[in-house]
Amino acid sequence: MILFGGRSGEHGISVATAGGIMGAIDRGKYDVVPVGITPDGQWVVADDEPARWAIADGKVPQVPAAPGEVVLPLRAGSREVRVVEAGKVPAVLGEVDVVFPVLHGPYGEDGTVQGLLELADVRYVGSGVLASAVGMDKHFMKMVFAGHGLPIGPYAVIKPGEWDTRRDEILDEVAGLGLPLFVKPARAGSSLGVSRVDSPDGLDAAVRAAQEHDPKVIVEAGITGREIECAVLGGRGDARPRASLPGEIEVTAPGHDFYDFEAKYLAEADVVLSCPAELPEHVIKEIQDIAVRTFEAVGAEGLSRVDVFVTPDERVVVNEINTMPGFTPFSMYPRMWDASGLAYPELIDELIQLALERPVGLR
Repeated sequence: MILFGGRSGEHGISVATAGGIMGAIDRGKYDVVPVGITPDGQWVVADDEPARWAIADGKVPQVPAAPGEVVLPLRAGSREVRVVEAGKVPAVLGEVDVVFPVLHGPYGEDGTVQGLLELADVRYVGSGVLASAVGMDKHFMKMVFAGHGLPIGPYAVIKPGEWDTRRDEILDEVAGLGLPLFVKPARAGSSLGVSRVDSPDGLDAAVRAAQEHDPKVIVEAGITGREIECAVLGGRGDARPRASLPGEIEVTAPGHDFYDFEAKYLAEADVVLSCPAELPEHVIKEIQDIAVRTFEAVGAEGLSRVDVFVTPDERVVVNEINTMPGFTPFSMYPRMWDASGLAYPELIDELIQLALERPVGLR
């Protein structure tokens, strides 16, 4: 089952990711059951038409409502997925061996759906409940990174309600971070609600913009350096996870001072990915080592993308981990693996095989 859409602001990106996977998966090896989640949370049987779910004319696709709801089994040992519709006998959609939940953001990438799949006793691609939750919350993510000795940049956290009740204290704390600042929702992805702040006067508007997506906000010190990404793929058996060649993003789209949502998904022709990034060999090896250590620090499984900065003096600073990165054929994660010798269809196959080998529950 490919599970996509969802209730978060990243609904459309999830849908586009599903379309990419539908178009590349080995149909001779896998029977595909597409299930979409509408923006209000209804689980529906979706069209198995990759082109139907592509980003077109600058617009992201959306899962429409439909009659009936898809229901997972909630009994250990049962793999039957049913469609329930008022006034009709429930219909068996099929037996599901593994779920590929290409959900981004809250209510999907944050451990909620992973917990549901654990309860349903259904294997799934990607990280488990705890790693997904930690990877979604930039506050706790950074705490875990620091606890494992990973290099991170200075930051401050504005908890729900604090911007209105203890603003002066927060301003004093934030002043120590210098300028520029990057203000972000703590638990959103795809750069939604992210603002660059170049003067203190812009902080209030940036915090308010971030709070539109999450009541908890993180403020990060700007780090001078190159933005580098590295894809990590979970190891099989006793093998350690492995890292791709790192890639570098250069945003050339007018009006984008950083890699924001529009630059990521709606101005693709104006985003250049260099892979491998032009870096000294010892820096590449350090990035790959730190990426794997970051993956292991949060207990990630299957796949993750680790984003770092490389400073002018060649220090590597971890920015964040994304436990379910964008996964269309044009997304950075599969493109880095393609440059590393693992093509998109083979990458999909390996992730599914990793999920099939891994039991649910404690492991």
